[in-house]
Amino acid sequence: MRYLTASEAAERLGISVKALKLYEAGGLVVPERSAAGWRAYGPAQMCRASEVAALRALGFSLGEVVRVLTGDAAAMGPALAAHQTVLETRVAELMAALDKLRALRDEHAPSAEPALAFDLPWPWGGERFALDMIEPLTYITGPLGSGKTRFAIRLAEALPRALFIGLERETSLDALLARLDAAEGASALVVDLIEHGLDRAAQEKLAATLRGRGPHVRPLYRGPRHRHVLYRASP
Repeated sequence: MRYLTASEAAERLGISVKALKLYEAGGLVVPERSAAGWRAYGPAQMCRASEVAALRALGFSLGEVVRVLTGDAAAMGPALAAHQTVLETRVAELMAALDKLRALRDEHAPSAEPALAFDLPWPWGGERFALDMIEPLTYITGPLGSGKTRFAIRLAEALPRALFIGLERETSLDALLARLDAAEGASALVVDLIEHGLDRAAQEKLAATLRGRGPHVRPLYRGPRHRHVLYRASP
């Protein structure tokens, strides 16, 4: 093995050059010197520095490392045992702190109750429905006659200060947007689009319009052709 410079030795040991010089100041590692006076670390110095770095990684102070490595072999066992006791005490203290932290988190955790829950109407026969959250754009799909409109009405009844808007077959996109803008005072809107209302192009334009309404508009629940769409902007 060739001799290493201080920076090369520190990099191989995974420590800083400053730490390596502290080992030298404590008499733990004595590097050789090149002809130009630079520190040089050979196999013996690297072996000793590795021992020091290992003990430091275990939490030993430099003073404790000195006592362990410069004392007799019989003294090393008790020194290591004493340090193990210190570390085990710290672990116990950390575990106790973690237990307290978990208890505080449990105490202040949000309620596990769903954000929205109600009994479903016919044809579901009163089955309980619960919804934890609503994504910015959520599609609830179903074939013609599956009860989507009944579900939309029940949803509007369960939402605080929500308004259900049932649309006529002749409703145009402009008329729909006007009705949405005119629905003041409602915290949420449930809009039912019948299967033969707006054509596909108009509904795609409506979806693009709703997505561009910005993050601060009130929650809006709508249904396009053959489906109900739930759209909720950020509060």
